[in-house]
Amino acid sequence: MGAVGALLPPFFVGSDSVAKPNIKLNYKPEPSKWNNNDLTIAWIGHSTVLINFFGKWILTDPVLFDRVGVSFFGGTIGPERLTPPAITIDEFPRPDIILLSHAHMDHTDYPTLKRFTKKYPDQIDVITAYLTKDVIEDLSWKSISVMDWGDELTLQDIRFKASEVKHFGWRYPWEKDRSRGFMKDGRSFNAYLIEQNGKKILFGGDTAHTEKLRSLKNENVDIAIMPIGAYNPWIRNHCNPEQALQMAGEINAKYFIPIHTKTFQQGVEPFNEAIDWLKRAAPKYNLEIGLKEIGQTFVL
Repeated sequence: MGAVGALLPPFFVGSDSVAKPNIKLNYKPEPSKWNNNDLTIAWIGHSTVLINFFGKWILTDPVLFDRVGVSFFGGTIGPERLTPPAITIDEFPRPDIILLSHAHMDHTDYPTLKRFTKKYPDQIDVITAYLTKDVIEDLSWKSISVMDWGDELTLQDIRFKASEVKHFGWRYPWEKDRSRGFMKDGRSFNAYLIEQNGKKILFGGDTAHTEKLRSLKNENVDIAIMPIGAYNPWIRNHCNPEQALQMAGEINAKYFIPIHTKTFQQGVEPFNEAIDWLKRAAPKYNLEIGLKEIGQTFVL
């Protein structure tokens, strides 16, 4: 990838030395059939999860195109998608709220967000992390809410609480971010606790192993949506499946849903390793795995 590739951070450079399978999905969500009286979740791919939270549609970190990375002469420089999204943009219901954990290009994907706001101008509320609003503020949102660590917000009768994780926030290498000590003028990165009708979901965003989420221990979290991939060799920024289970167990989550694997080649671990590891390790923890494959749907 030459000089441009040298500037790209590990979360989307990937590894050309690892075989890249072309995977067809065995599962497909059908949101039109979901019951608005339930809490329903489908893993669309990477960190993109579609949630019907008792009739409100929440979409996390939507990334739905073939590549993610730097826009360059009308194209994108970055890794190619290994697995297709479980549904296309046209198959999504209109999101009520889009939740963005941080500004990394595999989480705040501008082309995907542009497509949604073009299709639904001034109809979608978006929540983003501290000092990341500038990436998306030119798009046609209904509202933009910025949440810092510890902030709480009620939006469309849903309670959101932003929590600190262990990651980094810069979108380009020359930017300031909190992992480099720029606490007031650096980009940040969030996990979110989401609550409605007495049910609670933790969307973990992107994180390495940390004790920072233990503050949610008494929140009675029902579902922990946690990243499990890109840990080899990026263990300082991304937790492995065992660590993700540990963090979910420490907050007494009842169900675990994996994300951030089997979509882009971001580390050197084999394609199926993270999910296989998750399946082996899960019996040691007092929780159940809600989903194991992209495209599957979970109903609480």
